[in-house]
Amino acid sequence: MRSYPILVFAAATVALAGCSSHPEAPTASSTTTATPISEPPPLPQEAPLRAGAVAVSPRGVTTVVDVPSDATESQYGQACHAAKLWLDEQRAEPRTLVEDYLKTLQAPEANGPGSFNTPWVQLTPAQQAGVIMAANAAANGECG
Repeated sequence: MRSYPILVFAAATVALAGCSSHPEAPTASSTTTATPISEPPPLPQEAPLRAGAVAVSPRGVTTVVDVPSDATESQYGQACHAAKLWLDEQRAEPRTLVEDYLKTLQAPEANGPGSFNTPWVQLTPAQQAGVIMAANAAANGECG
């Protein structure tokens, strides 16, 4: 039963034949070409913002302030709850109303729990980011 080395040698020879540097004639299975798969480019509205950027909707509403929020847990909870109450009163899909809600908070006379009891223009960018984050969380049903 000394045929094991011969079988190993034969298997190695077959395996190495596939690595040959000699070109072979194409076979039916090797004539197809693979199309590389790539990710589609991002849509224009998905273009990432640079750090610190502010996004304003066509209606003039600030919808993104790209800085970390510095809202306290209490402020965030209060703002999220205020947004949830406002969104619930509208009796529509909450995610479609975030911009309308933010517009009410950004009005010059607005001053309530949704904006930390401070007019929008007096909030720091980090506080504005917290207000927007709370509004989006409320629209997604994430307020506690």
